[in-house]
Amino acid sequence: MTDSLLPPNASALDRAAEKIMATHLSAIPQPHRALWNPDTCPLSHLPWLAWSMGVEAWRTEWPEAIKRAIVRNAIQVQRQRGTIKSVRDTVASFGGAISIREWWQTTPKGTPHTFELVFTMTGQDGAQSSAAFVQDVMAEVARVKPLRSHFTFIQGLNASASIKLAAVGRPMAYARLDMAAQ
Repeated sequence: MTDSLLPPNASALDRAAEKIMATHLSAIPQPHRALWNPDTCPLSHLPWLAWSMGVEAWRTEWPEAIKRAIVRNAIQVQRQRGTIKSVRDTVASFGGAISIREWWQTTPKGTPHTFELVFTMTGQDGAQSSAAFVQDVMAEVARVKPLRSHFTFIQGLNASASIKLAAVGRPMAYARLDMAAQ
């Protein structure tokens, strides 16, 4: 099998022109794989990739890591839209931890088709937990949740600290006891 696209009755001039064009065209970089990968796509092209993946909300003020995570999870979220898994994946894209408690998991049982979502910002990926950012998270959750369900959004706070202790022991007196029987 030949690599030529020309018909078998092509002239020598046609074959020479094809060979020259093939060498020139192979020198042109083709970054298609990099452009369709959210991890390697240039930041300037990321909004276009998000649009092609079906991302419905896009903010220029979001940190780069969150933008890439949203694009990375876009197909999975669209595929499972209307499930609790899509809510978890969406919030995970924003760099937060969530706890979801549905109506049948509360005591006493809550109103049917409701759930509580506790969103705790972990402070990773340069994301600031501002009011606008939390509104964006709530809007995305409202977009991917089951349509019949209503939710209560609770914002949690994750704080961590460490205590460093040091101790030194030094003998002040030393006595040798001789317990021999006499």
